[in-house]
Amino acid sequence: MNIFTKANLIFQFLRWRATWDRRNTQYRFSVPGNPKFMGPRDAVKLIKDGSVIAFSGLAANQRPSIMYWAVRELFEETGHPNGLTLMALGGIGGRGKVPGTLEEMGQEGLASRFITGHTETFKAFLKLADKGKLELQCLPQGIMALLFSKMGEGENSLLSETGLGTFFDPSVGRGSPLVPPNAEQLIRVEDGKLRYSCPKPDVAIFNMPIADRQGNIYATNCVMKAESLEVARAAKKNGGVVIANVGRCVDKPGDEVWIPSDLVDAIVVYPKTEQAPSVPHRRYWPMFTLGSKLPINEGIARARYINKLIGVTPQRSAVDNALARLGATLFVEQFKKGAVVDVGVGLPEEVSRLLHESGILKHITLITESGVLGGLAAPGIFFGAAINPTEIVSSAEVFKRMYSHLDGAVLGMLQADSEGNINVSKRGEGAINYVGPGGFIDITTCAKTVFFVGSWGDRANIQIEGGKLRVVSPGKMKFVDKVDEITFSGREALRHGKKIFYITHVGAFQFTERGMELVRVMPGIDIQKDILDACPMKIVLPEQGEVPVVSSSMVTGEGFSLSVSD
Repeated sequence: MNIFTKANLIFQFLRWRATWDRRNTQYRFSVPGNPKFMGPRDAVKLIKDGSVIAFSGLAANQRPSIMYWAVRELFEETGHPNGLTLMALGGIGGRGKVPGTLEEMGQEGLASRFITGHTETFKAFLKLADKGKLELQCLPQGIMALLFSKMGEGENSLLSETGLGTFFDPSVGRGSPLVPPNAEQLIRVEDGKLRYSCPKPDVAIFNMPIADRQGNIYATNCVMKAESLEVARAAKKNGGVVIANVGRCVDKPGDEVWIPSDLVDAIVVYPKTEQAPSVPHRRYWPMFTLGSKLPINEGIARARYINKLIGVTPQRSAVDNALARLGATLFVEQFKKGAVVDVGVGLPEEVSRLLHESGILKHITLITESGVLGGLAAPGIFFGAAINPTEIVSSAEVFKRMYSHLDGAVLGMLQADSEGNINVSKRGEGAINYVGPGGFIDITTCAKTVFFVGSWGDRANIQIEGGKLRVVSPGKMKFVDKVDEITFSGREALRHGKKIFYITHVGAFQFTERGMELVRVMPGIDIQKDILDACPMKIVLPEQGEVPVVSSSMVTGEGFSLSVSD
């Protein structure tokens, strides 16, 4: 990436940061003869008190920000609309810091109930829930996408094995209610499976790049389609209102219609509507779209540079790189060319980086829960998009594909325990410390082989000395006897014949019928002192003898290489 590109990125970021809370909800773009084109405030007036609103999007991509602001402003001025039920699959909040997200609607009295798959980014809603001012419900992200799809066909429930043995299973955990715990249960056990349901939406709000003057909506140059079509169909099936926020209006886009005009009631054209964070549709980044000509390494460099400017990219250590090499090595041992794999955020991204640098990603397909396939999953604030994607489908469609075929997944973890269970959903007590599973439970249900990648201990001090690792301090152990909440059930996974691996700084485990078996150890690690004595999790050693010690190249990177079999 040259100096001119860096300068342009810096200018773009600074301009975005200086103006990210500026908006004009009085703005109006009209098309003579087509009353569907209206201003944001006019569109909000179509929303009735007590409405159930379904939103589309993932993370900070394709946010209908002007609609969030317009709803908030009208509520503050008039008290309406109020008592809303809001439904969003993914984390489209701003963590209490970034304006123009769904958190704008996190005002007491405006929303009375919030249903989502990933809670962590919605600090405004979590604070209301902890004060008893908001009902908070949680469902698996994929299940919600499939429910929206079914509601467009007139159904409003779904029977699935997804979630069995986890906190979603009412026979094991709490089910869907988070706050208050006695709220309506949206999940029930039926014939050894779980029956999921959710309220029918009567309003749908989403962001798409383009509308034509007839009122058709196009996905041209989008970073994702997410669940825009599904929520539109669901709202219309329920006799409701569909509001599309777009960045541009054109005569003939030269592309296929994504959402036909008969499914749309209001079109809000707003110039600052974004394709991705800091990137308006009017000046979209081709690297996030189909047919990108930008070299993938250049696209990766640009995305990482923006994340570095914003300060959201974690500083990875040499020890983290060693962990990533171990994860990547075990990955290529398990997968062949042609595999379809989902890679999560955090340390799994470092595994993905090594697979890319080694050319492995040319031989497998990465899949993302937003509906983006191929290329390389975009990091940081661009999560949900991909750099140089090869296909973009709806989130419901991508989950259908995952449930049909998913070879593997590389995901993060907060805790692991003696029964192979994983917690990724609960950091502490109260709603404010709740993360939610997102698509984690769907993905681990679908994947034949699952890799969990995470640090050995929180704030652990592990150093490299002479090509070996030395544990100075293990920190707060993440491998425990019993996790705080079961987001992944090791026993259920074994029942379905899955292979399950846990990759850490000190080595790797595999969960088998014998338990959590240590299958690899890093050079320099004392198994008795650094693992068995330090860890409350019950660990078994291989029946055949000693635990294999991996090569020092795993630690130093010298002579390290990867290859995948046919």
